Amino acid sequence: MDLNTIGAVARPRARGQFPPWQAGDAWLAGGTWLFSEPQPRLSRLIDLAELGWEPLRVTPAGLEIAATCTIAQLDAFTPPPEWTAAPLFNQCARAFLASFKIWNMATVGGNLCMSLPAGPMISLTAALDGVCTIWTAGGGERTIPVLDFVKAPLKNALGSGDLLRRIDLPVGALTRRTAFRQVSLSRLGRSGALVIGTLAADGAYALTVTAATPRPVRFSFAKPPSADDLCARVASALPLAGYYDDIHGAPAWRRHMTLHFAEEIRRELVAAQA
Repeated sequence: MDLNTIGAVARPRARGQFPPWQAGDAWLAGGTWLFSEPQPRLSRLIDLAELGWEPLRVTPAGLEIAATCTIAQLDAFTPPPEWTAAPLFNQCARAFLASFKIWNMATVGGNLCMSLPAGPMISLTAALDGVCTIWTAGGGERTIPVLDFVKAPLKNALGSGDLLRRIDLPVGALTRRTAFRQVSLSRLGRSGALVIGTLAADGAYALTVTAATPRPVRFSFAKPPSADDLCARVASALPLAGYYDDIHGAPAWRRHMTLHFAEEIRRELVAAQA
């Protein structure tokens, strides 16, 4: 879609070339949402394409994912063989159920910044203890866990003029066993529930619920819980009012699927541990 209110496009090649942020500005990365509907309040785009950020960088500490890394680049990534959590990259990428055009333009950072319940990059990075690095409008930098970055649908921790620079996944999370479950009301529909379980070598167990809830929800245990303990914990923390309600799923259905997947995942990871 043409954005007929845009009067200028800035193309900085380094942070020092960013123009002063002003009303009507927007960051442009993949642009898959930006160009999908009218944006009458916008008058200038700041294009991130020429900053040249490395999409994916393996370090001794884990994996750095640039905010401008595309879904296609993440899906094609070949991780170190010891990263047992790596199947989640492909599983979450395919939860988009998007065309190849979207895969080659949509970015990991854009998915987080949209902060929609069904954002599968939110699911991926929240489940793997992702930490966001934010460049603040005043020239500083701060970090925040993905679990705290997403506040509510279309609402996150970015202030005016702030920019999500990257997401770091720690090696400790990347070497856990994982189990993935996702469901939609229709074959090509938006996720109604997406649940990921992880199990560390020391027995620490975590369950991350997304899509079914307005923001990511994490349940952590020192060791794999029993079926009753897990169900009671999830049911207590997430009453019916805690589930998202839209055309992609009613709260009662989302709750049922979340509890069903939670037990399936628990059994799968306990069996793998045994």
